[in-house]
Amino acid sequence: MFDRRLIENFDWGFVLLILMICAAGLTILYSALTAGHDAGVVHILFKKQIIWMGAGFVVMMIALIIDYREFDKLNLFIYALCVGLLISVMFFGQLGGGSRRWLVLGFVRIQPSELMKIALIISLASAYSTSACQAGLNFRKLIKPAILCLIPFFLIVNQPDLGTGLLLLFIAASITLFVKVERKVFFALSGLSLAAIPLVWYLLKDYQKSRILIFLNPDRDPLGSGYHIIQSKIAIGSGMLTGKGFLKGTQNALSFLPEQHTDFIVSVLAEEWGLMGCGLLLTLYFILLFWGLNIAYNCRNMFGSILAFGITSMIFCQIFINIGMVMGLMPVVGVPLPLVSYGGSSVITNMVGFGILLNISMRKFSPN
Repeated sequence: MFDRRLIENFDWGFVLLILMICAAGLTILYSALTAGHDAGVVHILFKKQIIWMGAGFVVMMIALIIDYREFDKLNLFIYALCVGLLISVMFFGQLGGGSRRWLVLGFVRIQPSELMKIALIISLASAYSTSACQAGLNFRKLIKPAILCLIPFFLIVNQPDLGTGLLLLFIAASITLFVKVERKVFFALSGLSLAAIPLVWYLLKDYQKSRILIFLNPDRDPLGSGYHIIQSKIAIGSGMLTGKGFLKGTQNALSFLPEQHTDFIVSVLAEEWGLMGCGLLLTLYFILLFWGLNIAYNCRNMFGSILAFGITSMIFCQIFINIGMVMGLMPVVGVPLPLVSYGGSSVITNMVGFGILLNISMRKFSPN
């Protein structure tokens, strides 16, 4: 029998908020692809992004229809499927930009590392929902989550895609701290992480080391590795308070700004709409994150609460890293801005996450 509480608890405000961010994202993307070109011609990537947005809303509806507790039962299948896609990338992936990250399935090109974010969150939520306790997790209870996290991490870093790999670690760490660990475990892991820094530096590839050094001092190679950050800072600074106006950003129009429709799309926003435009987008993101945390807090089911927090932390990490990157506060690692940067796999992944959040919100009255 259909439960009327599902309709009564449907979060229309959350859907409206997503639509507002999508509209802002499409507006910024249109400018990033059109400025300096014929304004009457719609760029093919903009048309594709609209299609991806439409597909995203379809998968969001599918994700909210299925009871989120079914994801707990299917967590190993979802995890194995996404790991299988990552392994397939090693053998059949499309090579581009010096890395092998995409699978071509017919006329669709997907990035399995994006889908792995959701799969890892579901798997960790399932593992922690049965092992969480008031005293906190000990080392033994962290073995399974660590294995679940490290398998996709090494597969993604091997592509190579260090940015997405580190993003998985940040998401996993956030969920683990949310569940709570013993104090001695926290200090031990913190110490091990600090001690491992020299080893990690040794294992990094030359271009990855270069990105970190350029982050510390962009002027050491202003026409090479430091070009991205320098041009991004110029675009952000030139926007000042209100910006230069829609389609009037010179850094964007004259193609001084690299990757303006993906990694550095915030620089386009800052140049054309200034601090006020950036502040408005950040306000929408803040409301979105607060809404997600509120869903996690009000859920009566442990799995649902951890799942909602994990998805919210995923959105936060992407926003934090992308904006820090374009401002020169973090190394350039290629993390897209949710619903704003161009990218079909990113849109689908985030929409699935939003669908799960709506799912949990609709069924927040469901007990353990």
